[in-house]
Amino acid sequence: MTDNKSWLEYFTTCSNLGRWGPDDQQGTLNHITADRILEAIRTVDHGVLVSLGHDVSVDTEQLEMGGANLRILHEPGSRGVAEVVTIAPHGFAVTHMDALGHVAHDGYVYNGRRLEDVVSDRGLAFGAVTAMANGIMARGVLLDIAETRGVPTLLEGEGISVDDLLAAERRSGTVVRAGDALFLRSGIGQDARWSDPSAIGGRPGILPEVIPWLYERQVSLYSGDCMERLPSIGDLGDLPLHEVGLAAMGLAMLDNSNVEALRTACQIYGRAEFLLVVAPLRIPGGTGSAVNPLAVF
Repeated sequence: MTDNKSWLEYFTTCSNLGRWGPDDQQGTLNHITADRILEAIRTVDHGVLVSLGHDVSVDTEQLEMGGANLRILHEPGSRGVAEVVTIAPHGFAVTHMDALGHVAHDGYVYNGRRLEDVVSDRGLAFGAVTAMANGIMARGVLLDIAETRGVPTLLEGEGISVDDLLAAERRSGTVVRAGDALFLRSGIGQDARWSDPSAIGGRPGILPEVIPWLYERQVSLYSGDCMERLPSIGDLGDLPLHEVGLAAMGLAMLDNSNVEALRTACQIYGRAEFLLVVAPLRIPGGTGSAVNPLAVF
């Protein structure tokens, strides 16, 4: 098992710096070739759409941990109603895509750009969410870690290892291939305790050793009901997946997806693969975007 003290090496061994050119802002989405998209489309045989997004809470007063404020615009006697919505996508409250420039390591974001050179009051000049403006379409694969372990949910602070992924992969009957969008289920999505952003300490999640596995398998997008295990071991910080994934790999990350809805659909149709469609908002300079991902069966 790789502990938190050794994952600094992944910034070199799992780096995609310059792999797709010095100006690339697509990162691991480059693994989704035209052939992979056509293969993903061919997995659809029922014509059923399943939303993988959570309802956005519009009652949030403090947006530091994510959420939204909603202000209704309506005059008595008028013919319609409108609103102003303020969304803070990052955190544990909103289903969202991270832009590659969202997290830096040692002052640098994806593809060797200095964060201070690309960020301003107008947002990100490089690695913004608009790099995903054409949307994402890929074969999605669900690996159910909790089900593979035979438990309803992982416990506080439990880590997901490469061995867990391999066991879940064998159970699913599906091999994770280049260009796939990987979804992990730890079971915490069915536990109301994890919907409280103040309860983030001790969350189960992937161990740093999983990062090279994602790199070697050429996963295009990572999602699930868990991210890093929190807290991490050691003194390097709590975000190895985000720091290595975004800043070094350019890994597309879909946070806070509704994996329980996905699990139910996979059970109904008897398979772990599906067509994933995600279309982030075109927000110039944006560090992320709230999304409503769709699984198509």
